Amino acid sequence: MKRDKIAYSILELAVVSQGSTFKQTLNNSLSLARAAENLGYQRYWFAEHHNSGSVGSSATTILIGYVAENTENIRVGSGGIMLPNHSPLIVAEQFGTLAQLYPGRIDLGLGRAPGTDTLTAQAIRPDFIQAAQSFPAEVARIQNYFSLDNKNSKVRVVIAEGTDVPIYILGSSTDSAHLAAQKGLPYAFASHFASTHLSGALDIYRKEFQPSPFLDRPYTMAGVNIFVGDTDDEAERWFTSLIRMFVGVLTGATEPLQPPSELTGDLKELLKHPALNQMLKYSFVGSKATVKNKIQAFLEETQVDELIMVSTIYSIEDRIKSARLFAQLMGEINERI
Repeated sequence: MKRDKIAYSILELAVVSQGSTFKQTLNNSLSLARAAENLGYQRYWFAEHHNSGSVGSSATTILIGYVAENTENIRVGSGGIMLPNHSPLIVAEQFGTLAQLYPGRIDLGLGRAPGTDTLTAQAIRPDFIQAAQSFPAEVARIQNYFSLDNKNSKVRVVIAEGTDVPIYILGSSTDSAHLAAQKGLPYAFASHFASTHLSGALDIYRKEFQPSPFLDRPYTMAGVNIFVGDTDDEAERWFTSLIRMFVGVLTGATEPLQPPSELTGDLKELLKHPALNQMLKYSFVGSKATVKNKIQAFLEETQVDELIMVSTIYSIEDRIKSARLFAQLMGEINERI
């Protein structure tokens, strides 16, 4: 059976580069979104992270509105709303409002992780552990608030009822694959940092998938780190910023995104560390030809329907350049499908 075209999208963390302010970073997020819209990207999602001096995507719904207001066609959404941090009713109100303002353009990706450390998660919501365990029920509540069938309920979110806001289930382990399959919802896996369970999660989702009013067959998305330069050397240089960022995550020494440097022998040795190697497994770095070959192999291996790329590059000009080259190679791949 002939495959559908492979959609390609962007997951934005609004990582703050050394020497930049939060305002500059968020303005750069909009610049990348505008470029992505012109380059044929399907959607532009914001992650949700807290208690970080180097990540600006904490108030996710505000950033979705900011980008949607200043673009025209690209879908904008959450990758995701970390549901244990939020009341389902408030989530429905916020995304229902976004859907009224930007109809047909808003996505709601939902995850069960807190998107932060334990202490901060408790500060956000003291019962976050219980809320995480209640994730399936919380998702069902949101679905109910969006449903026209809820119009006779004593608790309603009228602004959301009947609006077109597709829900995506996010996962970084196999747990959410069961839920996405059971509910017949699209499934997005965070393989840009959690590569271990990608294959198992996709298998579970596909085997257990139940058609629903939202989806008649499985729909899968995979996160990938993308660095496409004019040459392998240029892309590898950009990649060094992400290597240092992940080392900081693993050691607890987080700092703003560092300027790129040569991919030295020391950095190559760091990449061999089991934890770092596993986290960065699905990082595709090189010229357009190099990355195209790697992406084709990844698509053949996973059979995913959509790639959602993370572009952790120091300079906004280089981020846009990489996004343009990636769009070109995806166009070439899709021409052969």
